Amino acid sequence: MEASVAAAGERKVVLVTRKTRLEELIARYHTLGQARFYIEHLGADFTDYVQENLAYGESLQRISATLREWGRHQVLDRSLLPNFIFAPDDIVIALGQDGLVANTMKYLEGQPLIGVNPEPTRWDGLLLPFEPCHLDALLRDVAQGRRPTKAVTMAQASLSDGQILRGVNDLFIGPRSHTSALYDIALGDRHEQQSSSGVIVSTGLGSTAWLKSVMTGSMALAAAAGAGSSGAYKPMAWDADRLTFAVREPFPTQRTQASLVYGQVTKSAPLRLRSRMPEHGVIFSDGMEADFIRFTAGMEVTVSVAPTRGMLVT
Repeated sequence: MEASVAAAGERKVVLVTRKTRLEELIARYHTLGQARFYIEHLGADFTDYVQENLAYGESLQRISATLREWGRHQVLDRSLLPNFIFAPDDIVIALGQDGLVANTMKYLEGQPLIGVNPEPTRWDGLLLPFEPCHLDALLRDVAQGRRPTKAVTMAQASLSDGQILRGVNDLFIGPRSHTSALYDIALGDRHEQQSSSGVIVSTGLGSTAWLKSVMTGSMALAAAAGAGSSGAYKPMAWDADRLTFAVREPFPTQRTQASLVYGQVTKSAPLRLRSRMPEHGVIFSDGMEADFIRFTAGMEVTVSVAPTRGMLVT
């Protein structure tokens, strides 16, 4: 038994954590008392923040104890993900909500990712099938290739200046504030100038989220206006070998068009956009607005299926 444990423990485990809402409040207001005053002054229940923090801390302690028994491991705050280099044989755990799993996955190159739910009574967790108590046996199975994984297609935005950004759910290309996005858009031999609220490019996983909202709203508006509807919206599979893009609120003018507003993106048929925004143009992924990259006048981005898929342990 000891020999098999040592062999399994040769693979390093990287545990990705996040700050709780309470920790973020304390970082902002410097003390627990100030954080409490702020929340209660707004009429909110401060005990909910405390309970969430306690539950997350208990889960973190239990996982930490398991990892000490395991052997090689490292704890990484989500803020350090963009600059962290994962080894090819790392096993990665994300302790948090679905957003943390997605944010972690886009920095991986096929390493197995385990989503752990720190508080099942609070979070539904579509990407969080496990609890801390499962990890002891689960890690051994993953290390020895005995656990199935689910492939997740990712989107990739490659900019003309060499920057690359991936999205597990979706990419947003548009204005940083509530202004119009101005750009040229091309897919295959179709191209046009557009003015809109921005472009969403969704993966199969993301097609159940933001894109679903956009499509459902558009179809409902069309039906209410008497333009008819093509039926119920159908999301893609998580491992679909394509992406779907949708233009939000395209506005036709004398110089802009609004016909190339929806379509499929593949490796052989990428989506290309060139910014015509002097400022405020951005690209971000998975709702992480703070981690945007600039997309200002003259810059070009090519969006396609990422060469690597995420591997979610199931």
